[in-house]
Amino acid sequence: MRFLDVWRGLIGSTDGCPPETANQPVTEVLVDSRQTGPGSLFVALPGERTDGHLFIADAFQRGAIAAIAGPQAHSLNLDANLVAEDGSITPSVADAGRYIFICQDSLIGLQQLAAYWRAQMPAVAIAITGSVGKTTTKEIIANVLAQRYRVLRSEANLNNEIGLPLTLLRLTPEHQRVVLEMGMYALGEIARLCQLARPRIGVVTNVGPTHLERLGAVERIAEAKSELIQALPAAEEGGVGILNADDARVRAMAGLTRARVFTYGLNDAADLRADQIESEGLHGIRFHLHYGDEAFHLHLPMLGRHSVHTALRAAAVGLVDGLSWTEIIMGLEQVQGQLRLMVTPGLRDTLLIDDTYNASPESMLAALNLLEDIAQQRGQAPARAIAVLGDMLELGSYEEQGHRLVGGRAAQVVDVGAGGKLVTVGRRARWMADEAQAAGMPPADIHSAGTSLDAIAVLRGVIRSGDVILVKGSRMMGMDAIVDALSRPPRRRKGS
Repeated sequence: MRFLDVWRGLIGSTDGCPPETANQPVTEVLVDSRQTGPGSLFVALPGERTDGHLFIADAFQRGAIAAIAGPQAHSLNLDANLVAEDGSITPSVADAGRYIFICQDSLIGLQQLAAYWRAQMPAVAIAITGSVGKTTTKEIIANVLAQRYRVLRSEANLNNEIGLPLTLLRLTPEHQRVVLEMGMYALGEIARLCQLARPRIGVVTNVGPTHLERLGAVERIAEAKSELIQALPAAEEGGVGILNADDARVRAMAGLTRARVFTYGLNDAADLRADQIESEGLHGIRFHLHYGDEAFHLHLPMLGRHSVHTALRAAAVGLVDGLSWTEIIMGLEQVQGQLRLMVTPGLRDTLLIDDTYNASPESMLAALNLLEDIAQQRGQAPARAIAVLGDMLELGSYEEQGHRLVGGRAAQVVDVGAGGKLVTVGRRARWMADEAQAAGMPPADIHSAGTSLDAIAVLRGVIRSGDVILVKGSRMMGMDAIVDALSRPPRRRKGS
């Protein structure tokens, strides 16, 4: 990207672009001034804790050549040329050679530039949305497509109105595919992201009660997720919607799109389906995959039976994008680790399953299934299972029911090895404890802690050699502190 591209994207034409600056390269677009360097473009976004406009000067000092800002930049007395939305320039007194593009809203300016740049790039976009599993699905789809194409993927979980435009601005003409995660908190957000990204292939993982507190009903969550499928081009233009045949709400989205519909799942009616699933704990999963008259037996380095759906999504994208089965299977087999989920050694020769990124009822149940599998296979006799489970947030009216559902399953899982324990963290998680006791779990094996620090104190008095310990809960519960305290050696996370 050159300065001229930024000008054209924000002003709408090249009129007025300073010729001495037009061909200057723009190395990257950033929203954190601390990351800026020579040739970068800084976007000053207002936030809850601070305002990015206060750091424009810092970005320029670090080498940024331009910034996108709101009208408040007029009052900052910065040594830079101010560019209005019509392309007129108010020159800096010192002729600094730096430019601030003044927009009515700097976020809209970022999105406008991203939409312009995306329209110039030839890459086919694949977008993923759903209540659970978006990031893992995105990574594995990118692995599969990388067997044939040059692929750009969104970093980490940059899946919102800020992160997705930043990913699009990293596109180059050499990229052939871009794999994007799309999250949302309200109706209309995914539709807006689709306007920017122009996806040709859309994948919906599932619909669950995540963000129910914001949207009020699971049906509204389904409506929000369906915006991706509705935004796809028609089948004759190459549009493909890849839908989970095992989720009735996702399946129903088939009637909302002009795109070709391709289904996956364990359902016999799915276009791509799996059966004979076996979890081998830390050694991955085995299953049979069926597509038409073709069948394959796969052994993949992915943890937990729920990972079969992730593999099916990635295989489905490969199939509709023309990859061979050899390429698809190679991409699936090259999965490194489990992304956010990690299994690490713990104190006293324990094994920690760190799944602390976030939590919903569905992902909690999947994690408990993995705990059960690993505990059963750790030694000649099942190891003792300890489930450390924190509050799940944003469940709205499903809050108590969701926690009780998890508590009932936890009681079954910790029973695989004699003397298993359940440690709950937080006010809502007490419903898990109550339900586990109602399911027959001895009260002495259930511990309810108010905070992660309280849970650490309980666990230090409970754990013993050979235990398999699952730690999971919503990010706000600080469950990662429990993993740090129980790790061997103690772990320090970046930024903590």
